[in-house]
Amino acid sequence: FQYRSINHRVDSKSLWLYRWYYSRTCQWILSLTITIILALAFIENPSSLTITSDVRYRLPAWNPPCGLTESIELLCFLVFTVDVSVKSYKKRWTEFWKNKWLMAYIKKLIISLADWIVSLSFFCTESVRIRRILRPFFLLQNSSMMKKTLKSINSTLPEMGSVVLLLAVHLSLFAMFAMLLFARTKDGQQDKEWVGYFRNLPDSLTSLLVLLTTANNPDVMIPAYSKNRAYSIFFILFTVLGNLFLMNLLTAIIYNQFRGYLLKSVQSSLFRRRLGIRAAFEVLSFLRETPANAQQLHVSAGALLQVLQKVEMDSRCKRAIMRSLKICSCDQLSAAQFQKLFEELDKDAIKQHPPSPEYQSQFMQKMQFAFGHPCFGYLGNVVALANIVSICVVLVMDAEKQPSERDDFFLGAINCFFILYYLLEMLLKILAMGLKRYLSYPSNRFDGLLTVILLVLEVATFVVYGFPHPGWRPEFKGLLSLWDMVRLVNMLIVFRFLRIIPNMKFMALVVTTLLDLVKNLRAFAGILVVVFYAFAITGIMLFRGAVVPFGNIRLLIFLLQTSLYIKETVVLYFKEKCVFMVLFDCFQADVVYCLLYFRWAKIYFVAWWLISSVIWVNLFVALLLENFIHKWDRRCHREPLSDIEYQRTVDLMFRDVLEEPTEEELMEKLHQHPHLQLCR
Repeated sequence: FQYRSINHRVDSKSLWLYRWYYSRTCQWILSLTITIILALAFIENPSSLTITSDVRYRLPAWNPPCGLTESIELLCFLVFTVDVSVKSYKKRWTEFWKNKWLMAYIKKLIISLADWIVSLSFFCTESVRIRRILRPFFLLQNSSMMKKTLKSINSTLPEMGSVVLLLAVHLSLFAMFAMLLFARTKDGQQDKEWVGYFRNLPDSLTSLLVLLTTANNPDVMIPAYSKNRAYSIFFILFTVLGNLFLMNLLTAIIYNQFRGYLLKSVQSSLFRRRLGIRAAFEVLSFLRETPANAQQLHVSAGALLQVLQKVEMDSRCKRAIMRSLKICSCDQLSAAQFQKLFEELDKDAIKQHPPSPEYQSQFMQKMQFAFGHPCFGYLGNVVALANIVSICVVLVMDAEKQPSERDDFFLGAINCFFILYYLLEMLLKILAMGLKRYLSYPSNRFDGLLTVILLVLEVATFVVYGFPHPGWRPEFKGLLSLWDMVRLVNMLIVFRFLRIIPNMKFMALVVTTLLDLVKNLRAFAGILVVVFYAFAITGIMLFRGAVVPFGNIRLLIFLLQTSLYIKETVVLYFKEKCVFMVLFDCFQADVVYCLLYFRWAKIYFVAWWLISSVIWVNLFVALLLENFIHKWDRRCHREPLSDIEYQRTVDLMFRDVLEEPTEEELMEKLHQHPHLQLCR
């Protein structure tokens, strides 16, 4: 059910250990341990436990005493030791040495423990701790989908490398061309472009690399453009070739290659599932006596039912398999029938909505028809739009007014009227659909929750500040002022307007694609967390103490020549754990030019930009395109059913193009199983 490999020990003791290891309790403990060891970076020296990140105003951060975080680390290492021991026990000795992930796991643990001993011997005063950089590996090795995604990325690297090499050639040629075009002249007043951006080859490469991210556009072009308009042709050509052609070509290559490798990975997952089902059939077939002259093996339906009762799998799949088994009404199942039963695992997860209540009264039936009709929902959308427009009008009228000049009566009265309508609409829908059916729709849960919150806020406003009336500006009471309460209500009303999305088919398609993407994005998000964490810890070790506010004269001159924003950014970012914000801004190619002021740090930030903004973003685009194209094709071939919702995963996304393994392939693989001895 979980697409796991069956190449492990299958004796009773090993299987008991296997089930114990994959139980919810053990997996929860392992996940909690990984979370704790990753979170230690936020309280270790330098600590990030402060309310404000501004070094000018914040109080000294709390730094834990020596031995506190180290004790927590030791407990985590003990859990990881148990984890790797169980994983190693399941394998044969020959398979153990061939498993690269397992060997890497052991090496990382040994290095981490050695570094932990070094820390204690130095009484926690050392600034470089290698084990911090290795911590994300524990998250990576615990997820099969993350390892699968990483393997796909690794397989895509040669093709990506060719485009990155072409990008480097593009940068180098234009950098040399820029040094010739903007060479130093006798007139120093005309050399602003040379002084600022193209003084030497490293500066030229840096300026054009940042221009490729558009972070310094059009600043890099202004001095030359002011001198001669024709110089803009150089920058336009560079941007068009780099951004429009090479970067989009990289996206296309990553999409094509990554989709292919991800498809292969999903194909291997399907093979593991089919192999596991066939192995289960072979084992169950030997639980009953088979005649020596029997041409085919069979499985008793009763034995299968007994096993299914104990198997931990999705309840929907288990019910579907049992239902199919009862419909089959066969006492003995062949291999083909056995395999067909488990095809329920490959189907879409279908959620059917409960039926509406049946009323006996003629009047109630008419009420149910009227308020359960889609037109009633459209009327609610029109009312919500009118509410948004009224709020917008009031905000525009009061935009320039002082708080003392504002009259909150009009806005308060409008909100009161619309919230009462929302409450009435929710109650009428519950009356027409029934509570269970109403709550089965995500849009109704979203709408109802916001309506209840708005009602509670409105009642609280009336209790604290009274009912709206002309000149309604009472004194501040409680936790929030009247204006704060009104603003909070208005923000929720604006947010509630998203209820129109299910009624707009194309917008609903886009939103469901994004929601499915979020569900299937755990592996990508996990890899991004791994890279973020490793680069952040490396940045702390490299740049901690590199920038001291008002302590570096050379830096101070630089800051005085720049804006207040850049000054606060540089001083703040390089201080302590704010390196996370540095990486996030570089991820958006936002302050790269500011960070590259430190020449020797260019390698660090360029490497981060390539990994995060170039490779990872394009991988995200590839998955987004695949998900959207898949949903678009399904929309074109099949009309959506109003009472049925389909939920897709990455594995089901490729289901239509996967190839079923043959009988010969499955049996050949089973006979190669190191621990499962079959009689035929």
